[in-house]
Amino acid sequence: MQGKKQLQPQLFTSVNLLDLVPVDNFYRKLLTELDLHFIYKATQKYYGKEGQESIDPVVFFKILLVGYLNNINSDRQLIAFCSDSLSIRLFLGYDVHEPLPWHSTISRTRSLYGEEVFLSLFKNVLALCVQKGMVRGKRQAVDSVFIKANASMDSLVEKEVLDDASAFVNELEANSEFKVTTTRKKLVAQHHAWQEEAYKGMPNATGKDKIDEFGNIIRPKYLSNHTHYSPTDPDAKISVKPGKARQLNYFGQIAVDDAHHVITGACADFADKRDSQCLEQIIELTQENLAQNDIELEEVLADGGYSSGEALAYLHDKNIDAYIPNFGQYKPERDGFIFNKEQNQYECIKEGGNQAKLLFKGEKTDSKGYTKRTYRSSESDCKNCPLRESCCGKSTKFKKIDDSIHKEHYDRMHQKLTQNPYYAKKMVRVRSKTVEPVIGTLVNFTNMKRVNTRGIQNANKHVLMASLTYNLKKYLRFITQKPSRLAQVITLKQEKDLMRIKSLFFDLKNAIISPPNFGVLDYN
Repeated sequence: MQGKKQLQPQLFTSVNLLDLVPVDNFYRKLLTELDLHFIYKATQKYYGKEGQESIDPVVFFKILLVGYLNNINSDRQLIAFCSDSLSIRLFLGYDVHEPLPWHSTISRTRSLYGEEVFLSLFKNVLALCVQKGMVRGKRQAVDSVFIKANASMDSLVEKEVLDDASAFVNELEANSEFKVTTTRKKLVAQHHAWQEEAYKGMPNATGKDKIDEFGNIIRPKYLSNHTHYSPTDPDAKISVKPGKARQLNYFGQIAVDDAHHVITGACADFADKRDSQCLEQIIELTQENLAQNDIELEEVLADGGYSSGEALAYLHDKNIDAYIPNFGQYKPERDGFIFNKEQNQYECIKEGGNQAKLLFKGEKTDSKGYTKRTYRSSESDCKNCPLRESCCGKSTKFKKIDDSIHKEHYDRMHQKLTQNPYYAKKMVRVRSKTVEPVIGTLVNFTNMKRVNTRGIQNANKHVLMASLTYNLKKYLRFITQKPSRLAQVITLKQEKDLMRIKSLFFDLKNAIISPPNFGVLDYN
């Protein structure tokens, strides 16, 4: 007989979430493994002693975890998703008839708590991974990723620069007891620098350029952090990357342990910075996180974007062994010249040359902000040299060589990478297979592709929550590795030898107790 189900709602019913949610449910396991009671003490300073009760801090962080676990970026959608799931209600401690907090409460509470609360939760999850043997600490791979800000490029406005800077300076000096050091010349020079940066790389007037009704060339709109900012989110910066469109982003920095790909350090920074400028911050955070678990950082793996003189000098001072390819402009040797370290000069060794000496002339900073040591020969040494045009150029009568002030650090890294090229290539593979899959997972599956808040502090909270969620998922799914196949073979061989020895022992024992009967010897 065919059945037909009809819904008959009951006026009163008794429901127990423990009976409805399976024992092997993910959130039920997470409820037993994760202890968040320390959050009460960490957030106590953010509340007073009177007034209405706030949302439970533990419930707040559990709701955030659900959002990052399910890649939900909207607080409104997150509350709707939590309300519709029995297992999540059990995880949050809300029965089926209890309404969940409003989505606006989640937004306000996120802004209320400081970054140290989110960092303490990250360290707590990292400690669980360390206790389970998932972190070795010997080698950390570092990489970065752009995180889309919660602001549109259409919100950008141009920075205002006063035309009459001298009047502005005079007004400030008249109303202040301190003399203003910024002169009109400096402000005008800064304004010209912004204009030069804004129109750098623009095409010249050609037949393809558009002309307005007054005959002026219509230039494409060039957006730069020097000339524009977003009033919606002033901390969001325009990121520039070859092959990608300009957009407002934040810069996420991640450090991953190579043993089981556990994130040991995470932070957010401004998107207009270079990787090398962010290396010190992520290394400091990672060292602090590992030191709290009695683990010492030994090696750092990174790509060429983290190569700079300041970064290499910092790692050298910290006694951290690093494998970072030098940037493309680095030259380990100068063709036809050798460097005399004792005399601090370059010496020409070209055949047929005048064997000129390039003396140290001081340190200078170029237009890009790089400080270099300048070595230059005298005009008299190169004047009659037959190789002058090929070496110095047709219009120059002397040879000039510029070196970075951190050249010794670049040379040390170059020697390390070329001395053992096989090991260096191995480190490149280790870095790529360690940190790049982790960043891909964070961006695509753990809600780190875009922030739904504004400000650098909230962006840092976002990166920390996505990273600790990733670690938490690995912690719950981690299974102690089985012994290798070789170890199993050795163990089986040892067991066979032991059984053979036992068999021989029992045969010998039986022979002693009951000796064999050889019969009566007949001497006749």
